[in-house]
Amino acid sequence: MKLRSITPVAMAVTLALGAPAIAQDAPTGARTLDEVVVTAQRRQETVQDIPIAVSAFDAGQLQRVGVQNTLDISRLIPNMTGGNNTGLGSANVYTIRGLNNTESIATFDPPVGSYVDDVYISRQNANNLTLFDVERIEVLRGPQGTLFGRNTTGGAVNVIMRRPGEEFGGYVEVGYGRFNRKIARGSVDLPVNDQVLTKFSAFWIEDDGYVDNLTTGQTINSDDNKGARLDVRLLPNDAIVWDLSMDYIDQDFANQVNTPDGSRRIANSGLRTDRSLADLGLTIAGDKQFITSGNVTRSWSVTSNFTWDTPIGEVQSITGYRDLNQRFLLDFLDIGVPPGGFSIVNNSTHQQFTQELKLAATTMDGALDYVVGVFYIDEDNRTDFADLIFGTVFADRILDNTTEAWAVYGQADYAITDRLTGTLGLRYTDEKKDADFNPNPNPTAVFRFASSDIAELGIPLSQSTKIWTPRLALRYDINDEMNVYASATRGFKSGGWNARGNTAVETQPFGPEKVWSYELGMRSELMDRRLRLNATAFWTDVTDYQLPSAFNFPTDAGDRIVFITGNFAGMEIKGLELEALALATERLTVFANIGIMDGKYTKLSPEVQAQQADCIATGSPDSCNRGIIRGDGSLARPQRQPDYTAVIGFDYAWPIAPNLELIPSAAFTRYGSHTVGTNDDAVSNVSGGYSNLIAAVTLEETSGLWSLRLECKNCQNRDQLVSTLAGQQYYNLPRTWQASFRYNF
Repeated sequence: MKLRSITPVAMAVTLALGAPAIAQDAPTGARTLDEVVVTAQRRQETVQDIPIAVSAFDAGQLQRVGVQNTLDISRLIPNMTGGNNTGLGSANVYTIRGLNNTESIATFDPPVGSYVDDVYISRQNANNLTLFDVERIEVLRGPQGTLFGRNTTGGAVNVIMRRPGEEFGGYVEVGYGRFNRKIARGSVDLPVNDQVLTKFSAFWIEDDGYVDNLTTGQTINSDDNKGARLDVRLLPNDAIVWDLSMDYIDQDFANQVNTPDGSRRIANSGLRTDRSLADLGLTIAGDKQFITSGNVTRSWSVTSNFTWDTPIGEVQSITGYRDLNQRFLLDFLDIGVPPGGFSIVNNSTHQQFTQELKLAATTMDGALDYVVGVFYIDEDNRTDFADLIFGTVFADRILDNTTEAWAVYGQADYAITDRLTGTLGLRYTDEKKDADFNPNPNPTAVFRFASSDIAELGIPLSQSTKIWTPRLALRYDINDEMNVYASATRGFKSGGWNARGNTAVETQPFGPEKVWSYELGMRSELMDRRLRLNATAFWTDVTDYQLPSAFNFPTDAGDRIVFITGNFAGMEIKGLELEALALATERLTVFANIGIMDGKYTKLSPEVQAQQADCIATGSPDSCNRGIIRGDGSLARPQRQPDYTAVIGFDYAWPIAPNLELIPSAAFTRYGSHTVGTNDDAVSNVSGGYSNLIAAVTLEETSGLWSLRLECKNCQNRDQLVSTLAGQQYYNLPRTWQASFRYNF
């Protein structure tokens, strides 16, 4: 670990937090930190009392630090990074403690699970959720294999929406910003009577885009985003709460590759937002031939959360259905020819149904808390997509894949003594996946293959996984202000197929990724609840890591290098996380979150060992600078693992007139050296790290009636490399500013 890099930041945090907070004891009646209640263990608990690394932000905190979508939250969490998938502004690549997945096709699953009101969102291609009526967000770090289940080896992002209120009320907000950005959002509580409460929420965002396409003369990477949500809460008696919700979201937001050019961003692709491949005279099968340049996702979902307080405990039934359609045409080589350099056109549909039944109870005079439940998911995906290089159709095919899984789980927390609590959790998962590949009737396609061709090669088109994922923890309360804990947790991420292959042999399967994570943690609230200080040390052991790499494969066109994902290595990651929140004065709040991390590949597969040996012996370009082997034959650093992350922020309530406050706030985030590419080459190397500043000033009426806010993001206008693909570099959003007015009623 490179401790020297973090030292100046740590010293600054010590000065910012320590000196004001411990200068004197808090006076009687002084402001104290709010108690944070979370459901990270699937029941309501205070965040300081659970032996899990979790960060939680309520609606007020999210607004003060400028969080408007789920991608924004990643810059506040230690040892977490976030960025859009290459090409897709609707898709977030979350990396927590070094685990991530950069592929959005439906045969891959992300290791950081996304949840809305405890309902799992399986597809990464539309997980960049706009926040418009949120109660809080919880980010759980490390595997959550017992209570949240599959595909949470890195952690989970759980968005909790605000439920309908018992009285009429709500808010409206309008804003305007750079790139002619216009926003409007609002929510209204409309109670029918004491037993029927309703809420309606909606948002609309539109801008002109921030990239000048020099080939077409168009402005691209615009955001056209709108959605609505209806919530109903039924209270038939004191024991039953039934929450029903329905939402619809329509987003057109591409992350087309672009290059910094002074104060602007430019692109060169020949694709146009008003011209499809059919308009160019190209033969493409199906409706996708009419898709124009961009990325459009349309989704709707229905959720039912039925809670019944019974004599044996709280019984809960959580049902979710989600339907998603994604259409995109994107150029991944940014070359100024009409059909693009390397273009992918995609028309996909994704449906998922989930059902969970759980019981949370307390018994033995409060000594034993437990949660038991069953979970079921059924997912169907259909992806119709084609790959083109300089207008030549390489492949035009349809992928159908399904997932069906069920699980049974339980976790118990037992008070061994007044100060010592033990936790034992266990989950059993039984999962089956199927895939079916069929070529479209396109005579111009260079490569054509079907499931029968894959089966002839001995490649299975079904996968089954049966796995136990336990959790063990001990928590010791040193006193009323501080506790420590130790835990061991197992998790797994599902296997899949390399569905983007152009030949049958390239659709290689990969198996589940498995993780054991070990933690030591300390949680404290000090100085009469004016300072919250938490620390976590972790060590993660990953086996069968799903690693993108490059190997020689025999294909229909002869032996050639292909890039596929497989279980080619293991990985060890160790690190430290510090989180601090302090009421430095009655009006000044400061916070700091710091993560230090060091990861390395282990247990290399025979293929990678042979590749490394050949690179060292011959220097062959077929082996060197491929996969995780650098040009000199050494192993690359694991991607998206900064040696440190640090964020320091504050807000200050300054009374400037009766019933009026001016609140300046800022959050400065710094990422250490890392790489965003598998092979850690010069194109993907972020050698010096980068920083990001978000700042705002809010004029607020003290009773909360209205507020006027002016803010900037990426205030320094830094060009930050966040991803690479095919030698192309993808950057963060440029500097933006926004002025908004909010009225609460």
